[in-house]
Amino acid sequence: MSEDKVVKLGAKRGTHKEETASDTNNDELVYCSFCKRPNTHVLKMVQGPGVNICSECAMIAVQYLILNDRMPSAEAQQILDAFWGKARK
Repeated sequence: MSEDKVVKLGAKRGTHKEETASDTNNDELVYCSFCKRPNTHVLKMVQGPGVNICSECAMIAVQYLILNDRMPSAEAQQILDAFWGKARK
């Protein structure tokens, strides 16, 4: 797994190359489109076409989508427990 803090998704049309922060300036500040925190204050940042989301906001969104049904699967609950337990340490 890459150690880059910013991962770019959505390569240019016509190519299948996945772009990462190593392809660009690693010192560039990138802000989460949801919480507005910079990449220097979060674990990871994912960049999409015109939008960015930090790992914390992504997990909140995933947790909401799973819990929206009120009964997450055992596997989904294990993933949530692993993330939130690890993030608190």
